[in-house]
Amino acid sequence: MAGRGTRPTLEEVAALAGVGRGTVSRVVNGSPRVSPRARDAVLAAIEELGYVPNRAARALVTRRTETVALVVAESELRLFDEPFFAGMIRGVSAALNETGLQLLLALARSPAEYERLEQYLTPQHVDGVLLTSLHAEDPLPGRLEASGVPTVLGGRPPGIEPVSYVDVDNRSGARQAVEHLVGRGRRRIATIAGPQDMGVGIDRLTGYRAALAEAGLPELVVHGDFSEASGIAAAEELLALDPALDAIFAADDPMALGAMRVLRRHGRSVPADVAVVGFEDSPAAVLADPPLTTVHQSAEEMGREMTRLLLARINGEPPAEPVVILPPHLVVRASS
Repeated sequence: MAGRGTRPTLEEVAALAGVGRGTVSRVVNGSPRVSPRARDAVLAAIEELGYVPNRAARALVTRRTETVALVVAESELRLFDEPFFAGMIRGVSAALNETGLQLLLALARSPAEYERLEQYLTPQHVDGVLLTSLHAEDPLPGRLEASGVPTVLGGRPPGIEPVSYVDVDNRSGARQAVEHLVGRGRRRIATIAGPQDMGVGIDRLTGYRAALAEAGLPELVVHGDFSEASGIAAAEELLALDPALDAIFAADDPMALGAMRVLRRHGRSVPADVAVVGFEDSPAAVLADPPLTTVHQSAEEMGREMTRLLLARINGEPPAEPVVILPPHLVVRASS
């Protein structure tokens, strides 16, 4: 029995459980080569003694770091301003909660930050990487895979074919939003599109255009960067381009909320004069005045699914479905 104030050892666990040191090591490291009876005895001894495995020693045996990195290719301001990222982090944390793995959060936007990250994200430091909010033909996923680090993306950036990713059916979601506006009798439907160096921005604009083409209605497109400030600027531009517009579909909720502020400032009633629909179903959508109609996507579910795929790859179990596309759905509120 460990003395008061001392750290229990592997040998003490083995003695209390009545098994060899190697059996305890196999149980601690998750090996299947242990009988149920021996495993139960070891687990009971671990609980009684309060034994905590030495992570460094365990890493030498398993060649695992017990750490997963979540890399967000955005600035700190965007990370903390936009609820999507908080939801994703909650989903990742929940999925890791029962595994004992640590979560490392890293931000990277500039080339210098990317270079430092690439040097750090090696098998010696992390077991796997989750990447989200990637722009353009980002080389990092391919380089990580080439260096032996399993990688799962949140969303598929244009120009590359990642091994594994989780995304929302953004085209379908945008079509649902625009078809809803058409069904409400709106005929001059503008969009505040997201960045066109991101798959999510491209797909939501594609869905908008497809729905308008089916309805035989003209397009009116301006671009934002998914921030509320860009939604404000874009809405001002839209009103200058077409003062008679009667609906705005914004590619995310912060831009939609920014547009509603501009409409109110210009004396336009929402939805009587201009209907507004967003995309995300963020907590702020419910609190808006009027409450915002929006396309629901679950950032938490994305985080959980990304983590599930990554854990399978880390454990040497390539998932049968390496790409997961989550279905969105429209949530109708008073803004449309």
